[in-house]
Amino acid sequence: MDWDKLRVFHVVAEAGSFTHAAESLNLSQSAVSRQISGLEDSLNMSLFHRHARGLILTEQGELLFRTAREVFAKVTTAESRIRESKERPQGPLRITTTVAFGSVWLTPRIKEFNDHYPEISLSLVLNDGELDLGMREADVAIRMAPPRQPDLIQRHLMTMRYHIYATPEYLRKHGMPKTPEDLDHHQIIAFGEDAEPPVERANWLLEEGPSSGKQRRATLKVNNVYGIYRAVQSGLGIAALPDYMSKEASNLVEVLPELRGPSYDAYFVYPEELRQLKRIAVFRDFLMREIAEAGF
Repeated sequence: MDWDKLRVFHVVAEAGSFTHAAESLNLSQSAVSRQISGLEDSLNMSLFHRHARGLILTEQGELLFRTAREVFAKVTTAESRIRESKERPQGPLRITTTVAFGSVWLTPRIKEFNDHYPEISLSLVLNDGELDLGMREADVAIRMAPPRQPDLIQRHLMTMRYHIYATPEYLRKHGMPKTPEDLDHHQIIAFGEDAEPPVERANWLLEEGPSSGKQRRATLKVNNVYGIYRAVQSGLGIAALPDYMSKEASNLVEVLPELRGPSYDAYFVYPEELRQLKRIAVFRDFLMREIAEAGF
């Protein structure tokens, strides 16, 4: 199988059209089309269904694309290792974590890392879903649960616990709750029904000591902990938030500190095949230092 044709096929399959693939490859559309036709002729099968709206992989095309994607991922890894044979870590590093942790805790610390390692090009992918590290959708991940894939290396970073917070402005207006029952008279911000929080009983604040014996009504429901954090910061109400958020915000006051919510663990995760990359090692060590200095 011709390597150049396979490379063109891989780009076309990802782009979904000859036009976009030609732009990516810096070739003419006709040249890309000839490469694909030549590959199909050599295999004696069609790899794409051609439609006016674009290209759709055939069953055989899907099989070849999965294989080609794995091959090019391994080639990219090999190229990275060759580049990192030099003393100074360099090259791209794609990091994924949750929207909340990435926005509140990680992003403000990126400048310091960049100052130390300017030759590492960082990309942050903030997503509450789990990207597939095995398929190189990202190089490393900071996850709020242990990885389920067996071929991933994990390093425990910290344990986070939920506490109750409000702003000084909200408390001046509505008063400081003295007992869990006092929360009946406050505006509570909670997770919505379609949320996927990192812990069970994420809405424990709605159930903590209501005088009526029933669950409290939330003033606002949000499907994302970062949205809850921003709502609390605006002075809208009281909410349970992970403790790392209070360390990053100057306008949050802990409410009913004797109450302790659920906890969860954060992990640094990356594929086994990338364990020798220097840029991953220095980023991991940087995280561990920052976490230690933050007091977790």
